[in-house]
Amino acid sequence: MVRPTLNDLASFAAVASHRNFRVAAETLGISRSALSHAIIALESKLGIRLFNRTTRSVSLTQAGAQLLARLDPVLQDLDEALDTLAETRGTPSGMLRINANKSGARILLRSVIPHFLDCYPEVEIDLVSEGRLVDIVDQGFDAGVRLAEAVPLDMVAVKFGGTVRFITVAAPCYLKDRVPPGTPDDLQAHACIRQRLPSGKRYRWEFSRRGAEVAIDVPGMLTLDDNDLLVQAAVDGQGIAYVPDSFAQPFLATGQLVTLLDEWCPPFPGLVLYYPRNRHVPATLRAFIDTMKEIFQDEDRK
Repeated sequence: MVRPTLNDLASFAAVASHRNFRVAAETLGISRSALSHAIIALESKLGIRLFNRTTRSVSLTQAGAQLLARLDPVLQDLDEALDTLAETRGTPSGMLRINANKSGARILLRSVIPHFLDCYPEVEIDLVSEGRLVDIVDQGFDAGVRLAEAVPLDMVAVKFGGTVRFITVAAPCYLKDRVPPGTPDDLQAHACIRQRLPSGKRYRWEFSRRGAEVAIDVPGMLTLDDNDLLVQAAVDGQGIAYVPDSFAQPFLATGQLVTLLDEWCPPFPGLVLYYPRNRHVPATLRAFIDTMKEIFQDEDRK
């Protein structure tokens, strides 16, 4: 039997982890075709099939599952050894992959990432921004960024960026000759710009005042799936929108939008960067978290 190379085994582990050749190839930074040929060559070297493959699914054979069980801790030990070496050199290096929602990505790009890349020029950041909540381990990410309430309980969560506030906004031109809503129930008499969640469901607007909580499926003829588009539609006078305050703030400052139902829109715990509790934390991620904490502590002092 020809002994497989470390690259062969890393390719196998990526496919076994993701159960998907496309995602595994993206994680490894190679083409799907190259990865497929590498797995075929590995199975040829070992003289045994490691995967059951169909046009729709990839699953491990019994031999593949046995190999993964023995190989996974070995590769984790190797990652830790390389990280220890990087720490000895004093300079983290390599790829750091983060999956974030759009508001989290904005904050990191504005405040953390430029400073981090200046301090650690040997680190490459791959920041993926998307609305849907993904399994960061399965998708090959080192960390995720979401609102605290959405993070799985088995993750370590690091808060940043302070609280978040969703606000109800409209353009003065829309409110002209209309009575502004005084309570959430009054929204039933208005044109609301509704939001489609990544799951496909429409978002119910959530309000709270003095312990009373209300969730409303607001009326409206326009539904969008992006906060920037929601804000722009509100600026254009299409109706009332419900968005994170950070997206609306530039237009509030210029008077293109005004807030409504302020007392029904309290702040709540905001964004966190999170990562798996029981897995090795790479040096690149530890350095990123330290940089993030330092920056937001400095901002809190101002």
